[in-house]
Amino acid sequence: MSRDRIGAPGTGISRRSFLAATGATGVAATAGCVSAPVAETNGADAGVGASASMNENLPFTGPPEVVDCDETDGKVTMRMARARHAVHPGENMGGPIVFPQVWAFQANDSAPSVPGPILRTTEGNDLEVTLDNTDSMRPHTLHFHGVQKTWENDGVPTTTGVVVKPGEKHTYQIPANVPGTHLYHCHYQTPNHMEMGMYGILRVDPKGYEPADKEYFMTVKEWDSRLTRQYGGEDVTYDLTNRRPDTFTVNGKSAPRTLHPEDGSPIVVERGDTVRVHWVNAGFMSHPLHIHNHRFRVVEKDGSPMPEALQFDQDVLNVAPAERYTIEFEADVDPGIYLMHCHKVDHVRNGSSYPGGMLSGVVYKEAMNTDIFAKLMEYAGYEG
Repeated sequence: MSRDRIGAPGTGISRRSFLAATGATGVAATAGCVSAPVAETNGADAGVGASASMNENLPFTGPPEVVDCDETDGKVTMRMARARHAVHPGENMGGPIVFPQVWAFQANDSAPSVPGPILRTTEGNDLEVTLDNTDSMRPHTLHFHGVQKTWENDGVPTTTGVVVKPGEKHTYQIPANVPGTHLYHCHYQTPNHMEMGMYGILRVDPKGYEPADKEYFMTVKEWDSRLTRQYGGEDVTYDLTNRRPDTFTVNGKSAPRTLHPEDGSPIVVERGDTVRVHWVNAGFMSHPLHIHNHRFRVVEKDGSPMPEALQFDQDVLNVAPAERYTIEFEADVDPGIYLMHCHKVDHVRNGSSYPGGMLSGVVYKEAMNTDIFAKLMEYAGYEG
């Protein structure tokens, strides 16, 4: 899938600017794997034990998109699409890693993705989010963290009595009354449905919000791939009481695919930029996230602005399950390519292959026309 902006979901440089910065031909000459095709349809929902041939007919997910809900009058329709998910489709660095079946959210006409689309609105512009479950064979719900809503809109079936059954639709009234970055996910059979990909970000900008020069959204998650493989028809059994994560992702991808400028999530900067990154943990484990050669400040946590007195410089931040942090830093070091990764370094792997996994990078535009960047694009499978 081609996107207008390069890098993680947010406000990266344009593709035209990226090609100009790389010298275009140099990066194109290091062609690797072709980007996975975008999922476009959602068929009947197969159950555990579905044959591998059935899953081979499923389309692939696309990268998560930012949906500007202010432009849709606050009305959003969310669906679940069965799809395949190319975590790292290349054959290098422990690949390929492909989940044979995920349950991917899609909003309105956006492509299904894992994580789901980033729903972005402005404080006071409340949302009507319709969960369209007409093409599914499983119950689902939608639960939004952070914002304060009425009891019946909390999205938990056992405490609200509201379950969106197969063939049904239900509209949730979600007030945009708590500015900040929040998590949403299915709350029916929660550990299984999140492990199959049913999660995403809700962003409520405060009134008068001033964006940074560059602003990005990043969701980290660890996975026990046995569940997706079980639904994909493989002879494996997932055991929630013995969960063994073997895949570690940033915005649904593992390194080196995370560095792919269109399918991955590099933090693309230009020297002098103020950079703001919204970190969300949709996994079940804590992840201490570290950025090389830059010191950042936490400016927001779980929708609460961080008092200036607490905005000290740091370079590692532990992000617990469901926590959301907004960090900010200046792109003021020697322009180059610097890692961002989980510092539980056994999470920076693909199977037993290191490096990989929960790793991305801060990439300066000024460093894109270099041999090492071209080599990284080859690892990532980028075709110009």
